[in-house]
Amino acid sequence: MTVASSSPASPSPASARSSVLAVEDLRVSYESRAGRREVVHGVSFEIAEGETLALVGESGSGKSTTAHAVLGLLPAGGRVETGAVRLGDLDISGWTDRALRSIRGPEIGLVPQDPVTSLDPVRPIGAQVAEILKLHGHRDALRRRARVIELLDRVGIDDPDLRARQYPHELSGGMRQRVLIATAIALRPRLLIADEPTSALDATVQRRVLDLLDELRREEGTSILLVTHDLGVAADRAQRLVVLKDGRVVEQGSSGQVLAAPTDGYTRQLLADAPAFTTGFRRPDAPPFLRDAAAVAAENPFAITASGLVKEFRVAGRERFRAVDDVSFCVRRGTTHALVGESGSGKTTTARLVTRFHQPDAGTIEIDGDDVTGLSGSRLRTLRRRIQLVYQNPFASLDPRQQIVDIVAEPLQNFGVGSRSERRDRALALIDRVSLPGDVARRTPRELSGGQRQRVAIARALAIDPDIVVLDEAVSALDVTVQARILELLASLQAELGLTYLFISHDLAVVRRISHTVSVMRRGRIVEEGPTEELFHDPQHDYTRELLAAVPGRTEQPA
Repeated sequence: MTVASSSPASPSPASARSSVLAVEDLRVSYESRAGRREVVHGVSFEIAEGETLALVGESGSGKSTTAHAVLGLLPAGGRVETGAVRLGDLDISGWTDRALRSIRGPEIGLVPQDPVTSLDPVRPIGAQVAEILKLHGHRDALRRRARVIELLDRVGIDDPDLRARQYPHELSGGMRQRVLIATAIALRPRLLIADEPTSALDATVQRRVLDLLDELRREEGTSILLVTHDLGVAADRAQRLVVLKDGRVVEQGSSGQVLAAPTDGYTRQLLADAPAFTTGFRRPDAPPFLRDAAAVAAENPFAITASGLVKEFRVAGRERFRAVDDVSFCVRRGTTHALVGESGSGKTTTARLVTRFHQPDAGTIEIDGDDVTGLSGSRLRTLRRRIQLVYQNPFASLDPRQQIVDIVAEPLQNFGVGSRSERRDRALALIDRVSLPGDVARRTPRELSGGQRQRVAIARALAIDPDIVVLDEAVSALDVTVQARILELLASLQAELGLTYLFISHDLAVVRRISHTVSVMRRGRIVEEGPTEELFHDPQHDYTRELLAAVPGRTEQPA
């Protein structure tokens, strides 16, 4: 069967293997104030038996809407206008929700993006996995229990009998995602739809989850529709790619073909912006002011000096937990130093010690040679003018009731800088400096995209002319093209203003693009540090090598 496509190249796998899913000329609309608005425009593709096909695109490209339309799980106001969806020889287009429920689970399994919102926090995970078995006719409670234990073991969860009795909050993010996979494969479906299944996971956990999906595909013959904004993940795991932009297919073909010779400008831009596909290593240039002032900086070249930092937290019913354990590092003025590690490694706690939002239990912190470890009151307030923090989630850190111009001007008001009109002029200049359109000033955060909100957060951090900016996972939630533009902005601001960055990230591919030096953290300790180029080319610690190996789409292996 030949499937029409809006793509320049749309090879069909069906000639070699039978088609498990065929989507033909799919069009989806949503209800809006102005009437119905079409968001998916004539999308077509096929998935063969035992094949992984990736739908790739940025937020708003229509990839998740397309996947949910296949399952009949569009949100309120969503509607399939035209097109066909065929599951094998069965045309399920136009089926009622009740009819579609009969194939959700037995024929098509769904692995959703967020296990936190997808799992019931007040029910043991074993009961939640068992529910789909009960819904589809497995009446024997003992057999259901045995199948649940078998499934948890199958997806690599240790001590499945114990885990089945635990609640979601007692499991790590990677384990919770495995629970969702166990639920999705419980009835041995022919097709798995994995909607951004690893976007919230650390690189090593992401790799293990994707390895599991690959294993299921090979051993069970399961076909996988992988929905992702990460071109590196798609390149590593999918045999074929379908690239979506603004609800349209702009390109599709084998992964090798699309990556080696993309025909569409948007695909080329995605490739250029994806950190994992950076070829070779280009260390960021030293800022001009740093080169010109080398003699002055030689006396005390470090903007940040952290020595022997220790931080413990009291955990109810347990011994004190040491989150940061004897951490030391230095950051040269005008450069970017990255703290890298997985969740729980202590990197964010270290950043909050440096910014003095936490008080260290031991060790010292110097900012430009001044010991700031014991500062309090007005002296600590003065320090805030020298060092600013940009958070991971700008929506949570921006007041939803304020206009953007007032948000950016707020630090100036807090420190009593200038008159009201001067503060407004300064805020407008900063909004322009971070490449936001002028009309953004009168909007509120909810009216902006994620990338625009992050630019607002950066503008606010720069309002009082700090010397140091600490960026805590500041680009991890952004699409690759938006992420690339923010990294370019940070580099240009550093070169122009002589800023020093402490960059917190779990993503080594991003760190490679922006940092001059790196400290790798694990379980509260630094296990390796040095110039970024050296660390990438010749990692010394097994954990660093594991992190590097887990970077999706890497074009270069450590020596």
